[in-house]
Amino acid sequence: MSARLATASVAVTALVLVTVWVTDLSFERAALLAPVLVIGLAAVAGLLVFWGRVGWDSLRGSRHPRLLVAGGVAFVLLLVALTLLGVKLPRE
Repeated sequence: MSARLATASVAVTALVLVTVWVTDLSFERAALLAPVLVIGLAAVAGLLVFWGRVGWDSLRGSRHPRLLVAGGVAFVLLLVALTLLGVKLPRE
């Protein structure tokens, strides 16, 4: 068995075990869904890489990158603070 195949097997097994730990699925069901889990994880990783590059290029091309980063961090901190305080926003 090659090192590449062993690494892939360990990664898929870890993904199945994490899925069993996070959800209420049985190990057998999660193992049957392993191809779907791998494709889903790859899709999420691809989207994160894509939007990360888009954001990085946009940030590098902006006139005030520090201001944009500070605004983004302030927005995230505001959301975290409101969540920790238990503020419920009105629903329409």
